[in-house]
Order: sequence, then structure tokens, then C-alpha cells
Amino acid sequence: MKRTKIAFFLLIFFYTLGFAQKAAKFEVKKVDFDKIKEEITNPNSKYFYPKLMKSYLSNDTVLDFEGYRYLYYGYTFQEDYNPFRESEFSQAIESLYYKKEFTRAECDSIEKFAEKTLNDNIFDFRQMNFCIFALKEKKKLARASIRQYRLNHLIAAILSSGSGTKESPWVVISPNHEYDLLNFLGYVATDYKELDNKIDYITVNKVSKKSPEGFYFDASRIFEVANQKFPPTNEAK
Repeated sequence: MKRTKIAFFLLIFFYTLGFAQKAAKFEVKKVDFDKIKEEITNPNSKYFYPKLMKSYLSNDTVLDFEGYRYLYYGYTFQEDYNPFRESEFSQAIESLYYKKEFTRAECDSIEKFAEKTLNDNIFDFRQMNFCIFALKEKKKLARASIRQYRLNHLIAAILSSGSGTKESPWVVISPNHEYDLLNFLGYVATDYKELDNKIDYITVNKVSKKSPEGFYFDASRIFEVANQKFPPTNEAK
């Protein structure tokens, strides 16, 4: 699987730390992609995908937690889904992300390019974070709160898919989300292994004596869609 270097910026991290307490309570249950496909393609279902996306993009918080599960995992059935998508705007102002203090103009730039990136790659968690940070710096707290609600519930949707163990890995729809989730939980990745059955294992720095040495992710849906949309070419022998 194609991997990109993931950088995490602590300044932004502190705005999302504690999201688990703010997000809706959820039940951990297996992701049933067949059921998800059935619901999101049914115009009579409350989880019909155009309805979900319209609700998600509106400036409110009416979409419930189960809706976020269908939104996140249902995205893999959409025509524009590309698990390896990288927006041309995502690195446009990378140098700003390392600063300690920001001017109003710099916050405007962070918000502008975060929005441009999200228009290309709607579930780019890092750019959601940057946008939230810029909005809070500019005291646009109502808009920041809505953005935070979206991000919290998307992260919670992943957490609800398993426990991060070998027996019950977290299911993700982007390789980047593996690292993003660990960062949101307060861990720093130290190594990565691709195991059998499209399971990824990422070791982390131990934050306490009882904390796990690593976490497992189910990337099978990523591979399934990638093989359908980007089939490997047969090289001449």
C-alpha cells in the first residue's frame, strides 16, 4: 500500500484532545459493508447517501452518531472515493503549521487552504483540525464548534468499529486515518507492519506501563476498492 509521511502538529492536537468525551456515546460493533451499501443506495432509507451528505455539510449538528457511521463507511461506495487521494492544496502553507504564534492573515490562509483541501478530500482529518484551529484563533467559535462536532463523530465512528486489537481491529477507509486516530488518542507511531488479510499493525510510544505497544487496523476495504478502481497492470515478463 502506498504510504505517505504523516506529520502531526502538537499545537493543533490540543484542540482535539478529549474528543472522546465530547462525542456521542457509541456501541462497538462490526462494520457490515453489505448492509451499509443497501441503506445508502436506498432512496427511502434515512441513510440514503445524498441525504447524509447534505446533512453533514449543513451548518448544524442534526446528523446522529449512527448516521456518521453510514457517512464514513458509505463513502467507499461513492464514485469519487479514492483512499490515496492527496489534495494539491494540503501542503501549500505547510510552513505555517510549525509556528507558535499566528497573525489574523495567517489564520485566514490556514482556513482558506484547509477549506480548499476539504473540497478535494472531504475526510482529511488533519485539514479539519487546521480549520478548527484557525476559526478558534479568529474567535469564530460557533463555526469551530460545528467543525469540531463533525470531526469528533467521524473519529468516534472509527472507534466504534473495533477495539484496536488483533481480534477486533479498527476499520479505516484511508491509510492516513490510522495515524490520525493514534495521534488523536495521544500516541506517536514508531513502526508499521502490513500483516495478513490486509491488517495493519502500528506500534506506538507507550504513554503508561499499561498502555498497548501497538494497535491493529483493518484496511481490507481500502485494498478492495483500490483493486477495483486502480487494477495492477500486467508487466511484460
